[in-house]
Amino acid sequence: MIDWDRVLELREEVGADDFDEVAELFLEEADEVIARLKSKNGRENLEDDLHFLKGSALNLGFRAMAILCQSGEKAASEGHGQSFNLAALFETYEQSRSVFEKKQAELAA
Repeated sequence: MIDWDRVLELREEVGADDFDEVAELFLEEADEVIARLKSKNGRENLEDDLHFLKGSALNLGFRAMAILCQSGEKAASEGHGQSFNLAALFETYEQSRSVFEKKQAELAA
């Protein structure tokens, strides 16, 4: 679900304090995009939203989420965005976020 090697690599690259800011920003922006996708017009910019989420997820190590986003982005680019299972993305994001935040709390302690 989470690529912990990537998380630790990024943490080392930017430092612990800056990493916390990067993680917080990612989660805020991801929350905004997820909320937009949950809205009744959520599929309007599906390909762009999934592309954004995919890149952000890859940077922060949310591997399972990035894989889903890539699949959905491809489907949307081929005109099959309606077939993409947004509920699976929402569930994966919530699970990933929970696991990530738990580990973050352990690292901060």
